[in-house]
Amino acid sequence: MYMTQCLQRMLQQDPEHTATVFAGRRQTYRQFGRRVARLAGALQHLGMAAGDRVGMLACNSDRYLEYIMGVWWGGGVLNPVNIRWSVAEIVYSLDDCATGILIVDAHFAPMAEAIRQSARQAPLFIYAGDGEVPPGMLGFEQLIEQAKAVDDAGRGGDDLACIMYTGGTTGSPKGVMQSHLNLWSACMPRMVDMPPIRGGRLLHVAPLFHVAGMARALIQFLAGESHVLVAGFDAGQVLQVIEQERITETLLVPTMILALLAHPDIDRYDLGSLKRLTYGASPSAGEMVEQVLARFPDIELSHSYGLTEACPVVSSNLPWNHTPQARKCGLSRSVGRGGLGVNVKIVDPQGHEVPRGTVGEIIVRGPNIMLGYWNRPEETARALRNGWLYTGDAAYMDKQGYLFIVDRLKDMIVSGGENVYCAEVENVLARHPAVAQCAVIGIPHAQWGEAVHAVVVLKPGAKTDAEQLKAHCRAYIAGYKCPRSVAFRDQLPLSAAGKVLKRELRKPTL
Repeated sequence: MYMTQCLQRMLQQDPEHTATVFAGRRQTYRQFGRRVARLAGALQHLGMAAGDRVGMLACNSDRYLEYIMGVWWGGGVLNPVNIRWSVAEIVYSLDDCATGILIVDAHFAPMAEAIRQSARQAPLFIYAGDGEVPPGMLGFEQLIEQAKAVDDAGRGGDDLACIMYTGGTTGSPKGVMQSHLNLWSACMPRMVDMPPIRGGRLLHVAPLFHVAGMARALIQFLAGESHVLVAGFDAGQVLQVIEQERITETLLVPTMILALLAHPDIDRYDLGSLKRLTYGASPSAGEMVEQVLARFPDIELSHSYGLTEACPVVSSNLPWNHTPQARKCGLSRSVGRGGLGVNVKIVDPQGHEVPRGTVGEIIVRGPNIMLGYWNRPEETARALRNGWLYTGDAAYMDKQGYLFIVDRLKDMIVSGGENVYCAEVENVLARHPAVAQCAVIGIPHAQWGEAVHAVVVLKPGAKTDAEQLKAHCRAYIAGYKCPRSVAFRDQLPLSAAGKVLKRELRKPTL
C-alpha cells in the first residue's frame, strides 16, 4: 500500500488519459508521470534522502500535485504548509520537523527572505512560479528539465507519508504524522461509499495543504480520473470553470457554496455537468442544504465529518440522507455513520461507551488513524489511548449508528472552513502590554459560520482599542485567526477553580 501505485497503474493502463488541467496547461498521465519521476530525481540530487521532509508553500496548481507525487516517488515526506499562516507560524513548522527543502510559488516567493532569516536552519528554496526565478532560489521547471528520471522508491505501509500541521490548544501547531497506510485506508472506504464517477472531472477548489483537499486528490488518483484546478476560490471563476471543463464534482466548504449560489451571474452558466458536491468544515449547514437542492435538485450531495488525525474522514452522510424524506426526519443534520474499517464510539469521561442518544465524546479506531504527533509523545499519549483516537468532539449516536454532533469539547472555532484554536489566539492577545486578561470565543457569522470574538480586560490605567489589538494579533498569527470583534469588560466570569466561564460569555447581552 504505497500512494504512488495509482500513478504506476495509470502509466501502464491508460497513459494518454488527461491527468491535470490548470491555467491553460493540460497534461496526460504519461506527461505527468515523466515530470514526477524527474522531480523525484532532482530532489534526490539536492539531498532528499528516504524520509526527509519537503515543504510546499503555494496555491493550488498542477505543480502542487506533482510535488505530492514527486516527493513520494523519491522516497520523501510531505510537509504541506498552510498558506494562511504568518511567517512565524511557517518557520515554526519548518523548524519543528527539519524541513530541508521548501517549494514556493509566485504568490509566496516574497516571504522567502523573511523565512530564511527566521528559520533555525534555512531551507533550500525552489521557485514553482512562472517567469524569472528570484535570486537565491532554484527553478522548479529547470530542475525537472535537467534532472534524470528515477525509479519509484516504493515506500509504503507504515512509512511516513506526510506531516500535516494543525492548530493546537497549547498555542503552537502540532505535526500530525500520517503513513501511506493511513492515507490509503482513509481513501478506499470513501470510494466504497461513493464510487468514483466514470470519466469524472474533479475541480480542486479546497486548498491542497488541507488534509481534506489532499485526500480528495488522492481518491481521484486512485480512480485514475482527471484533476482540474483553480489557484483559489473566486465564485465567478469557479462557475466559469465548471461550465468550460464540464466538471462532474467538487469539494467545497459552506461559505464557498453560499457565495456560488449568491453570485449574480449563476444562471448564465451551464452547470449541468455537476453531478456531485461534497461539503464539510461546518457544524451545521441545514439552510445551505435547502438552497443547494433548490438550485440543483438532482445533485448528489454528501457531507463528511473528520479531523486531520483521522486522515481525515470519520463518517459520511451520503446522498440518500439528503432526500426530502430524510431532511424531514432530521437525518440530513447528522454527520453520517462511520466508514468501512472505522470503528466509532461515544464514551463518557471514563472511556465507557454510553447508551444510544446520550451525549459523550467521539472516539475512533481504525487503520486511518495517525501515527501520532511529531516529537510530542505526551500529547500523542493523550490523544491515542488503548488504540482509540479521542477527538474532543461531543455527540450522540442514534439507534442506526448516525452521529449527531452537539458541541466541541475542544476549545475550537470553525470560521470559513478553517479551525481556530482559542488558546492560540488568547496566548497572542495576552502578549499585548495593555491586556490583563482575555478570552476568545466563536460567535455566529452569516458568511463565515463562526467569527473569532475576543473579550478583554485591560490592566489598570492601560489604554488600547479593538483595532490596535487586531493589528497586534496579525503580527503573530494568520489573519483568519485574528479577532473580528473585541469587547472590553471590567472582569471575566470565573468558576470556583478560577477558570473562565465561556458559557457566560456566549450568553447574549441585554
